[in-house]
Amino acid sequence: MKPTLRNFSILSIGLVLGVSLAITQGVIAESNSKSELTLPVDELRAFTEVFAKIKNDYVEQVDDKTLLENAIRGMLSGLDPHSSYLDPEGYKELQVGTTGRFGGLGIEVGMEDGFVKVISPIDDTPAKRAGIQAGDLIVRLDDTPVKGLTLSEAVKIMRGEPDSEIVLTVVREGEDRPLKITIKRDIIRVKSVKSRTLDEGYGYIRITSFQSKTGESLLEELENLKDENKNGLKGLVLDLRNNPGGVLSAAVDVSDAFLTKGLIVYTEGRDQDSRLKFSATPNDAIDNSPIVVLVNGGSASASEIVAGALQDHKRAIIMGEKTFGKGSVQTILPMNSNAALKLTTARYYTPLGRSIQAEGIVPHIELEPLRVSKVDSGFKRIKEADLTGHLENGKGEGESKDKKEDSSDIADKDYQLYEALNTLKAINISRL
Repeated sequence: MKPTLRNFSILSIGLVLGVSLAITQGVIAESNSKSELTLPVDELRAFTEVFAKIKNDYVEQVDDKTLLENAIRGMLSGLDPHSSYLDPEGYKELQVGTTGRFGGLGIEVGMEDGFVKVISPIDDTPAKRAGIQAGDLIVRLDDTPVKGLTLSEAVKIMRGEPDSEIVLTVVREGEDRPLKITIKRDIIRVKSVKSRTLDEGYGYIRITSFQSKTGESLLEELENLKDENKNGLKGLVLDLRNNPGGVLSAAVDVSDAFLTKGLIVYTEGRDQDSRLKFSATPNDAIDNSPIVVLVNGGSASASEIVAGALQDHKRAIIMGEKTFGKGSVQTILPMNSNAALKLTTARYYTPLGRSIQAEGIVPHIELEPLRVSKVDSGFKRIKEADLTGHLENGKGEGESKDKKEDSSDIADKDYQLYEALNTLKAINISRL
């Protein structure tokens, strides 16, 4: 059966309204509006023919709204993994998720080959405690296969009442068979910046995600570290491992805390409004003390902006594993229907013009996460002080005692962090 004129007219009107709405939201540059408004008639005929065949011949009746929303979702999902259509409920969930407090599992996810891919588990959340890892592919949610679900539908299933449980079936590289991981949902309260002293004069700051106030929190934690170390900071480890990114402005603020001049990041897109440049302001929060930035395959987006900026300015040593490679900017474009588009509008570039998209940041020092343990030889070596009649030191009888370092067990718990601390110490020794 051929599509009726009525169906074609309704569809044409809807598409025209959609394009007009896009223009009002700034998606399409005004100078290109005439060319963008040209409708592809032949393709629209094919679309309406498919629409009519589904309406008349599909095994079950489907309402027009569902068909058209699915068409919109398909149009966006075919662009790239990060563009998507957010219905009113999905848009509301996105807004809740960016506040830093929400109910769920605590993972940053995307879609890959129809499955949910874990970009990164968030620190101190049920997912992290349950052992979810960056790179895991979630193929089943309880008894529901992920294949065929949209990302927003999968996220809706994963979120739920606190203390309720969900079983994730996960495919992980290196494992012979899928893993079943039970996670108890909780209220996710994300504290984006944490700090502690590793050893006298050497600070550690962990950024779990980039939120609107992450830059302020970073400066506060740096002040706390300075108060703890009365002789000042001789070096800093900035840990961005498994940090999935977040707000662009927060990445600029964090980079600016350690840079005194020059470009931090710039974005390039088709629309003039998507072409932005961000530069550093004077003052280095730690007075040019050395920095080691830890990254891995779960470091994405805003994390890569920071790592790339500090690397290009030779302000920090980047250590760890190659990063995720998400070098695109997504803009949330609200619609009159209370829905929204999450649309990729630009690529971002490091100060030296490197695009991180699908490439990532390659560390200066590549280091896999290893587990080390102390070797017990079972034999105590004899030293000069053990020999009968040995000469005294000549500076008194007092027994020398080695100072126990706070970092004595770091190597066993976190080898990459241990090597980062050693690198900072080596830099300071070389400056003597």
